[in-house]
Amino acid sequence: MRKGMAIMVGLVVWLAATLAWAVPTRIVVGVRARDAKFIGTSMGGVLVTIQDTETGEVLARGIARGSTGDTRLLMKTPKGRYTQLLVGNTARFEAVLDLEEPRRVRIVARGPLGQIQAMQEVSVTTWVVPGKDINELVLEMPGLVVRALSPVPHSMIKGPARVEVRASVTPMCGCPVDPRFFWPPKNYEVAVMVRRNGRFLKTVPLTFTGKTSLFATTLDLPEKGAYELIIYAYDKLTGNTGVDRTTVVIR
Repeated sequence: MRKGMAIMVGLVVWLAATLAWAVPTRIVVGVRARDAKFIGTSMGGVLVTIQDTETGEVLARGIARGSTGDTRLLMKTPKGRYTQLLVGNTARFEAVLDLEEPRRVRIVARGPLGQIQAMQEVSVTTWVVPGKDINELVLEMPGLVVRALSPVPHSMIKGPARVEVRASVTPMCGCPVDPRFFWPPKNYEVAVMVRRNGRFLKTVPLTFTGKTSLFATTLDLPEKGAYELIIYAYDKLTGNTGVDRTTVVIR
């Protein structure tokens, strides 16, 4: 009985000593779309995981939420050396780690969570020292969000058929592709690759419809078969690329 009590007392003392040494350390992470703004709540947010690189222990995990950020600051204002980008309610994930010693961590961001077909993953490793906050760590996520709108998957159509192909295209933050904004349609090559019964047939360009972020074309599908439509968007200035797929069956 006394031995058990002694062990319990020892554990309590050890735990108290451990907690006494642990120092709260703040890390703030934002995920910015390449050539655009931050990925936030409007796109479902971004899952951020902070993990010890040596042990694999997950130290923190959560979703970066908030707005896409200050448009003037991000897209117009020349950046100084120490310009802070996570201002106001700009999307971020904040974690407070209780650290007893320096730890090398891997910070992984995966999103946007609201557009599964467009999800990408970026990561960085860094040392974190107890009590030494990292108040702004910005990860850049490349890519474009392409969403096939028409035809709906597995459409059954009597042939021969003319099929309208429509797709929305945006940066990863969901910002508008439109001549009036910072992401003009002319910067994007949008096209559909057509396969019939698994064999490649042709690539047909989609053109901007005049409606924000919307591109379209019409396909002539004269023969029966199962067609796979692979829609892609590509920005040669940044390398940003996105893809989505849909299918149609001509009977």
